[in-house]
Amino acid sequence: MNNLAREIWDWVKTFAVVIIIVLIVRTFFFANYMVHGESMMPTIENGERLIINKIGYEFSEPDRFDLIVFHANKESDYIKRVIGLPGDHIRYEDDTLYVNGQAQEEEYLTPYKKQTEAEDFTSDFTLEDVTGEETVPEGKIFVLGDNRQNSMDSRQLGFINLEEVVGKANIRYWPVDEFTVMR
Repeated sequence: MNNLAREIWDWVKTFAVVIIIVLIVRTFFFANYMVHGESMMPTIENGERLIINKIGYEFSEPDRFDLIVFHANKESDYIKRVIGLPGDHIRYEDDTLYVNGQAQEEEYLTPYKKQTEAEDFTSDFTLEDVTGEETVPEGKIFVLGDNRQNSMDSRQLGFINLEEVVGKANIRYWPVDEFTVMR
């Protein structure tokens, strides 16, 4: 083999290795996700693009207030915020979230509550009202969209099986001027 052929072959091998690594990372560790709809507005807007960490929940379960992507049905994945974990009793009263009888701060909603014309940003409900259960069952979570008045979430869908969780939203990368590492 002459030097040019050897150099081309080296580039082909390098390119193949890079493609394989990218496919492995994308398949098992991270995913690209484009937001469709307004259920997480204004935290996350329609059309924004996120990077989803798929591997983190292989070693732990979601935490309260994590932004997660899950399989809502065979055709659609949804992004919502984790509100209830297994064993939790959830209720909303006078625009305040109560988990196991303790009021919870939802600081991410504070700026948006002031913008709404509705009396309550989140309508009153109890877990029993919307799911028929007193607590979140083992292996399941309760999720809500941040746009509480316009969100298809656990109030309609019921509990989400932990097996249906794709991963945690880690980074908003599009639009570029909205680049954010999600907490």
